[in-house]
This record gives sequence, C-alpha cells and structure tokens, in this order.
Amino acid sequence: MSVPVSQQRLNVFLLATCQAIFICGQTTLIFLGGLVGFQLAIDKSLATLPISAVILGTAVMTIPASMFMRRVGRRAGFMTGAVIGICGMLVCAASVYYASFWFFVAGALLVGFYNAFCQYYRFAAADVADEPFRPKAISLVMAGGVVAGVIGPELATRTRDLMEPITYLGSYLAIAALTAVALVLVSFVKIPPLSEAERKESGRPLPEIMRQSQFLAAVTAAMIAYGVMSLLMTATPLAMIGCGFEDVQAGTVIQWHVVGMFAPSFITGHLINRFGLNNIMITGALLLAGCLVFSMTGIGFVNFWLGLFLLGVGWNFLFIGATTMLTQVHTNAERSKTQAANDFMVFAATATASFMSGALLDGFGWQTVNLVAVPFVAAALMLTIWLATSQRRAQRPA
Repeated sequence: MSVPVSQQRLNVFLLATCQAIFICGQTTLIFLGGLVGFQLAIDKSLATLPISAVILGTAVMTIPASMFMRRVGRRAGFMTGAVIGICGMLVCAASVYYASFWFFVAGALLVGFYNAFCQYYRFAAADVADEPFRPKAISLVMAGGVVAGVIGPELATRTRDLMEPITYLGSYLAIAALTAVALVLVSFVKIPPLSEAERKESGRPLPEIMRQSQFLAAVTAAMIAYGVMSLLMTATPLAMIGCGFEDVQAGTVIQWHVVGMFAPSFITGHLINRFGLNNIMITGALLLAGCLVFSMTGIGFVNFWLGLFLLGVGWNFLFIGATTMLTQVHTNAERSKTQAANDFMVFAATATASFMSGALLDGFGWQTVNLVAVPFVAAALMLTIWLATSQRRAQRPA
C-alpha cells in the first residue's frame, strides 16, 4: 500500500465524517419523506413514493457513478455527487414551498443520484487501507452513521417549523447546507488513482467475476439486508402514526434504528477479524429474524422500538460482512465494474422493497409488511449457514 498509515487514518476520518453527513440527511429524508408525501399526495398509497424515488435514483446511478469515478477519480466523483445532492435538496425544498407532490418526487430522485456516489465511501475506505486495516476501515466509515442516528430525526423535528408557516421547508434547507459541508470536506481526501496499467487492464469479464460463489453470496446477502431494512423502515413512521403515536415518537424509533445500523460499526471490523466473516453474517441474519419476532407480536412502542433496533444491528453485520466479502473477489482493475454491479443489484432490490412498502401498508397493514419479509430473512439465514459450512469443508485436509 503506497498510502502512509497516517494518511490512511486521515482519509478514513474524512470519509467517516462525510458518511455521517450523508446518513444524517438520508435519515431525515426517510423520516420526512413518507410524512410529506402523505400531506402532498392525493392518492395516499403513494405516500412513500418519494422515499422509493430516492432509492430508485440510487440504483439507476450506481453504475454511471462508478464508471465516472474510474475516469476522474474518487474525490472528483464525490464532489460531483455532492453538487447533485445540493440541487436535489433545493428542489425538494421548493416542492414543499409550492406543495407539489410530483416535483417533490423529482427532487427525491436527484437526491438518489447523490446517494449513489455516497455508497462508494465504504469502498473508498477499502481503496486506501492495507489488508489488515481494511475491514476496520470499512466499518469505521460506516460508523460515521452513528452521529446521524442521534442528529437526523432531531434535525427533522427541530427544523420543521424553521420557515413557518411552511412545515418542513427548513428541514430540507438544513440538509442542503450539510451537504455543502460534505462537499468541502471530501475535497481533502487523498485516494491513490489507478495506475496506467490498471486503467488499461479491465481484468476478467464481469460475467466471470459474477459467477464466483463469493460474489453471489455477497450480493445476495447485501440485497436481502438492504431490501428487508428498506421494506420495514420505510413503512414504520406511517404505521406508528396509524397506531396512534406522535411523529416525535416515530422519530425516536427511527433514531434508535439508525443507531443500531451504525453504532456496531466501531467494532464490526474487529469482530470479523476475531470471529470470522461468516459467523458475523450468520449473526446478522439471526438478528433480522429477531426483528420480525418483535414486530409481529404487538404494536406497542416497545415492539416498534426494539424491532427496528434489531433490524439496524442485523443490517450492520450482514451488510458490512457482505461488503468485506466483495472486496475479496476482484482486483484493482476490476473493482469499478464489480462494485457497480453489486450496488446496482442491491439498490434495485431496495427500490423494489420500498415501492412495495407503502402499497402493502396501505392495502394490508403492518403485519403483512412483516410477513412479506419472512422468506427473505429465512433465505439470508440459510445462505450464510451454507457459505460457512461449504468453506469449512473446503478447508479440511484431503
């Protein structure tokens, strides 16, 4: 690794801070998206469409973002994404001001484009870290989201009346300002560019890379982790308000969910090194199952709170594990297309889950939303156990 240790750690700190800003905005958008959508949409089954538009935009832009960064570098790519994000937030703010639902959806789509660039923060951490530090670097960048878990919903509730009498206009302006801060910070990140040989060498064909069992396991685990998380988290604020809770209480549940998503990241890399990648992924799948148990056994505040917290921790273990596994299946020359293919499939699944969430909740209720997640969580558990078993067999002496 050509990057000095001190520079590696500085890069990880900057990327973690940008991740915190990104997740803070993302949490605020998810918390507000359904509520604002419900206010603006004539057809209330479309209330979560703005959240789905964010995820769809992320899926659509993942491949172009990766290819763009391969050409211009990670730093320039992240800065470009931040500019797109600022524009998207301002469009959302304008749509709230003019009470235009479809304009709001369009702004959310732009925010999704920005999010696609931000998804590569974790891969950028892998790019600047040597082999022993890599799992920790990925998890530390993801840990930046802990700040978002505390600040995100709080930001939404404290800024919603900032531009009275237009509720939530101030929230979107605040997120735009935060994104501008990320634009400045990311300009200081130093990531070694691909060498001339790596630029010219495209490596193996993508279908060959994708046929590897580790790639298939990594992308499937990540798709399930993100898809189930999106399905349940998107519906939760509306489900809670439908059960008689206040939006402040819904914000508290989302707050603890995001803490669950990112707080373990301080130790997830260490746990992977200590107990093994497969064991951490199995634990993540079991925690997702625990989430469904609590979510389907009642509609009290504790059920929502503990279910969503377990959902966050399970997502963390399964998704960081899958991300770490993905870094093991490609060379430097192959990383852009491999990461792009992975994230496209992950966020296509996430967008589908988000689209389903609002319609399922509106048409069939909260219990059905959870029931739909059951087979996917079961599949994640079977997949991770199969992977651990098959690798143990492969390591046995003949």
